[in-house]
Amino acid sequence: MSDFEDTVARLRAAGCVFAEDEARLLLGQSGDLAGMVERRVAGEPLEYILGWAEFVGRRFVVAPGVFVPRHRTELLVRLAAGFAREQSVVLDLCCGSGALGATVAAEVPGIELHAADVEPAAVDCARQNVPGEVYQGDLYAPLPQRLRGRVDVLIANVPYVPTDDVALMPPEARDHEPRVALDGGADGLDVLRRVVAEAPEWLAPGGHVLFEASERQADAATAELRRAGLVAWVEEEDELGATVVVGRREH
Repeated sequence: MSDFEDTVARLRAAGCVFAEDEARLLLGQSGDLAGMVERRVAGEPLEYILGWAEFVGRRFVVAPGVFVPRHRTELLVRLAAGFAREQSVVLDLCCGSGALGATVAAEVPGIELHAADVEPAAVDCARQNVPGEVYQGDLYAPLPQRLRGRVDVLIANVPYVPTDDVALMPPEARDHEPRVALDGGADGLDVLRRVVAEAPEWLAPGGHVLFEASERQADAATAELRRAGLVAWVEEEDELGATVVVGRREH
């Protein structure tokens, strides 16, 4: 049996749905193939083993303990890029690896990009991926005051899984990704509320804030935006299974 066939068999037995694709990626890596397969069979995210994640056709550095960007988040990034223009100030809060902001920068050359995350491992990755400034700290706390009232596009990929539902997530996420990147509190909206409460102070007139939510959270999320004085609406894409809530500062 070839290395490829053996790897596919082991991955398939472990429940990997895309065993052939994963085997090709692992075989394309230098280093200890047996060790990498063992890690994958044990449930470690493939992206941690490879050291990168693919997002919107680009590769971004990821490491153990860093949130892995999801395919469904392409809708959020597409919308953010649509609001951005050359010289727009774009802020990627809860940035994780920085893949979202970095993708907007690649799609809209000439933006001024800033990113922040509370997790040191995420900040380390983001500093390798983001063509801009990366700050470590809780939400807006580490940002320079010069950004107040200047942010044209605020991407906030906040955690929105209700606390009781984290245990129901796939083991790859539940057991390996940082809890702070998943757990959004009792109803999943705790971090979102904190982002929204301060967003009007940081957004420029006409600026937008965007974040993901589940379909069932959309009404409550838009209500939070309106309470903060922002115009709010929901964008959805069934193919991606994505729900994005958007707020706009009018004046």
